[in-house]
Amino acid sequence: MGSTPRTVEELEALSAGELRRLLGREGVSSVGCLEKADFVKLAAKTLLAGGEPGAGGAGRAPSRSPSIRSDWSQDQEKPKPVEAERSRSRSRSRGNKDSRSASRGRAEERSPSKPKKPADWSVDTVKISADDAAALTFGAGGRTTERIARVSEAEVELMDKELVLEIRGTVIQRRRARKYAGIVMKQRMGPHLVTDDFDDGDLTVLSVPPDVVGYVQGQGGSVLRSIEEEWGTLMVFIDTDLSRAQRLAIFGSVKGRRGSELKVLSAVETKMNGYFHQVREEILNRDKGKDPSGTWGTDTMTFKDEGEISYALGKQGGTRKKLERSTGGIVQYVGMVAVVSGSKMERGRVREYMKWLFQQLEGPVFVDGWEEREDCTVVDIPSDCIGYITGNRRATLGAMEEEWGTLMFFMSEGDERGSRGGRGGGTERLAIFGPDRARRGSELKVMSGIETKSPGFFTRGVRDKVSSMKGFDTDRMILRDDELSYALGKDGATRKKLEQASGCILQYVGHVAFIAGTRKERRRCREFVNWLLQQRRGSVTIPDVSRRDDVTEVRIPDNCKGWVTGNRGSELRRMEQESGTYIFIALDSRGEERLLIFGTAAGTKTGMGGRLHAERLVNEMVQNKLRDDDFRRARGRSDSRPPSPARRRVRSSSRRRSTSREWRSPPRREREGSRWD
Repeated sequence: MGSTPRTVEELEALSAGELRRLLGREGVSSVGCLEKADFVKLAAKTLLAGGEPGAGGAGRAPSRSPSIRSDWSQDQEKPKPVEAERSRSRSRSRGNKDSRSASRGRAEERSPSKPKKPADWSVDTVKISADDAAALTFGAGGRTTERIARVSEAEVELMDKELVLEIRGTVIQRRRARKYAGIVMKQRMGPHLVTDDFDDGDLTVLSVPPDVVGYVQGQGGSVLRSIEEEWGTLMVFIDTDLSRAQRLAIFGSVKGRRGSELKVLSAVETKMNGYFHQVREEILNRDKGKDPSGTWGTDTMTFKDEGEISYALGKQGGTRKKLERSTGGIVQYVGMVAVVSGSKMERGRVREYMKWLFQQLEGPVFVDGWEEREDCTVVDIPSDCIGYITGNRRATLGAMEEEWGTLMFFMSEGDERGSRGGRGGGTERLAIFGPDRARRGSELKVMSGIETKSPGFFTRGVRDKVSSMKGFDTDRMILRDDELSYALGKDGATRKKLEQASGCILQYVGHVAFIAGTRKERRRCREFVNWLLQQRRGSVTIPDVSRRDDVTEVRIPDNCKGWVTGNRGSELRRMEQESGTYIFIALDSRGEERLLIFGTAAGTKTGMGGRLHAERLVNEMVQNKLRDDDFRRARGRSDSRPPSPARRRVRSSSRRRSTSREWRSPPRREREGSRWD
């Protein structure tokens, strides 16, 4: 940032982050400033009205010496030109970043609902046998076909009645999908031989000692399948001589292959201590610079003892997963060695985050220059709410980290703990590190909890807001008491449903609904909330949905509507929970009812989750109802004898039981709860 702004126009030209840093240098607390307008107002009052600048950074504690974890061996490869063009100095104004975000938002808004296909996009049709079809439908819900589609990035559909496999995509996507399907279909006859022409830049081959092959595979291949599911890869053993080391072929993206490879190596090292050192150089130098940034590499660090690795691993690997999700890199512990793979920026963040993690064992942590970091958000927490936010043995804070994939800790500078002024007494800084969306989700979750304990701390004077920014931003809606209870739902189920279906962050802070996402996501979420509130007053009319790409329309026979909705909508709620969608009956332009299934994920014909999954569930209920009605009508026609009094009583009680089954819905199987919902 250049010289100090002298006019309101100059202040409005700055981003919210720049205004916050400007106020911090002037020694002015920005507690309570939620939006850019709040920062502008406070900065104008401070700088343009003759406010005395504060001490700024005076008295700041000296930076802490490196923690016990500083012996990283780093990949020293210089960034390639593509990375040099993308890298930017921390001192550069974030205005350029905001303009780029706005440009991306404009491009997103201009894009049609169905993106234009590449020039080499086409469809391949492959005839298969009944045994091949059985191999491709192996697994719950036909997961094998889904796995092929995910790894190849092609659209793969198995038409088992016609014994045809249809593959849609670009040339390379179709080639990979055919290759993966061939491997899966031939696996039933034994290990598949992989030749040199199988490598389309998507193959890693790892040697596994014969004594641990069974351990790596798991019962029925369950371990390999779980690794494939986690990293989006396809993994097969390709050797037939079981007395020698087996080669494991891993197909997928650079990141997916490395994540799967390190997961397997961690399992091998558990059974054969020291094996990693035999293949270390091959592993560390594999795929160098082959990611989109051109800086892909691997760093390692050796832990000193079991205590350190246990702390860095966390309960059930929670700390390791937290580092992985918040940085975007791959973090895996192979024996006593921490192996970190990713781009140069991702690996740098892993090293920093792990250093701060171990510094917390020594005392309070302070991050110098946090105001200039693009991966950091700081929230001021009232001192009397710190225990509530942290939870017993950090359980509440850890749950938020796990939910959003962030790293969170209280940041103290010197002896300032509890000494910073603010509304309701002293405050402390809670630092949140991670991607933009994850940080905002964690921040709003914290704000919701604080508002419960200290009403008005964040929402006093807050009004409705609809942002005009096309990129990532936040809207606000003020809800009444009865509306808030209805929009929240039992254990927060309704809020979570709307959040998942819209692809947007939805959090209630007091009586204010904060909606964070791109403009398209925010608009969709506001529509969902408004439709939900309209259902309390009567029917909802949505004339035309033909231009939307987030809805599936289903026509239901009149005699099946009560059966599909269930008692007080219980069956709709069940299907929403299973598929991650938002479902309700709405009127069209002619006043006719039809069922609408909303959700950002289209889903697949056989997979779990998405609109197609919800449509299958609805159609299954309709078919069950129609079959039941046909069966009852058939029984009525075949029984022509006059009923005796005893038979009349039996038929009457049977009819009552049948009717009660028609309208009575099963209880909700799972009730997901949250402390603050």
